[in-house]
Amino acid sequence: MRFLLLALLLLSGEAFGLLAQFDHDLARFVIAALLQGAVWAVAAVFIARRVGRPPLALILVTAALMRLGAFAAPVYLSDDIYRYIWDGRVQAAGINPYRYIPTDTPLTSLRDETVFPNINRSNYAPTIYPPVAQMVFFVATRFGETVPAVKLVLVAAEAIAIVALLLVLRTVGAPHQNIMLYAWHPLPVWEIAGSGHIDAAMVAFVAIALAAAVTGRRASSGAALAAATLVKFFPLVLMPALWRPAKSNLGDWRWLSAFSGVVFAAYLPYLRVGGPVLGFLPSYVTEEKLNSGSGFWLLDLVGRAVPVPVAAYLAVAAAGLRWAAALGTAATLLASPHYGWYFVWLVALLCVAPWWPAFWPTLTAVLLYWEPQTGHIPLWVGSTIYGGFAIFGCGDIAWRFVLAARSGEYGRHHAR
Repeated sequence: MRFLLLALLLLSGEAFGLLAQFDHDLARFVIAALLQGAVWAVAAVFIARRVGRPPLALILVTAALMRLGAFAAPVYLSDDIYRYIWDGRVQAAGINPYRYIPTDTPLTSLRDETVFPNINRSNYAPTIYPPVAQMVFFVATRFGETVPAVKLVLVAAEAIAIVALLLVLRTVGAPHQNIMLYAWHPLPVWEIAGSGHIDAAMVAFVAIALAAAVTGRRASSGAALAAATLVKFFPLVLMPALWRPAKSNLGDWRWLSAFSGVVFAAYLPYLRVGGPVLGFLPSYVTEEKLNSGSGFWLLDLVGRAVPVPVAAYLAVAAAGLRWAAALGTAATLLASPHYGWYFVWLVALLCVAPWWPAFWPTLTAVLLYWEPQTGHIPLWVGSTIYGGFAIFGCGDIAWRFVLAARSGEYGRHHAR
């Protein structure tokens, strides 16, 4: 009964947030999403403490209804989906999407009154998305060069991700109820079914890579991680966790061969057509102020007091990642994304390997919509997202030390 009540509260918050988007009331939407996050947190506590065992059917039906509601959302929070449609249309015309910016003369015949006027950075930026993302755009737009058609394909990709995550949970012996940590989380619902972000495909491929890894399918794991990386580059940080080279382990060399083969095969069609395949990525790094360092929220905050070179910050980050159990969590938080949808894949990773403090940024990432500024995160927003994580993370680590100390004292007492 308690989980049914929580499901109804989540769906009520969904309706509230949906109406806010139609009214173009950003503050009301952010409040709705934060309230949904609070409801999700209560459900997560119940799951963590094994207070009740909600039926898988209830979890999945609620997840489907949440996505059905968000699917009706207007293009309000982000207009990236218009670029997806445009890139798919350009490829269908036999043109390399990396070659031209949307306003270039050779693409004049592809313009319309619905998609073209709404493409962001249309007068100076070629596409930024890697080859596998481009393939998804092409396939999605063959079902229709419309927002609902592309959303539908991405929601289907997310459904595949949920199935793969369930396989991971079953294989490692974790409760299947843990899928609720992803399926009921408001961030993936709004960013995928609501805004139609390509991160759905990245999550699907990451989930497949994890499922293949835990079931011993090494080549499939490498291929899937390569595909995920070529949707967005973040999943590359999982490579040290999934590829374990050893002379006696031929399977891991197959992993690397599969990874390399997919990367080569994916880039090949775009290299043959011609044009720079990195597209807008180098300029995007400059626009978001990542090359200067001020785009990294933590580096920018520390740099106000003590100048820190960008290279030094990245070196420390890389050193920390080497032994981190949650590579994706560390990479995402150190990169301090300026947009909420970059945290979606983190929810999927935490679903199969929960570390509760790391959920805080995923629940508060919606605040990044409050004062959107290119290349900058307002101090209060960054402090809430990353400062809150630091507080919860340090508290969790301190509590673990306390428990370890108590356990040691208990052991010494009984050894006497």
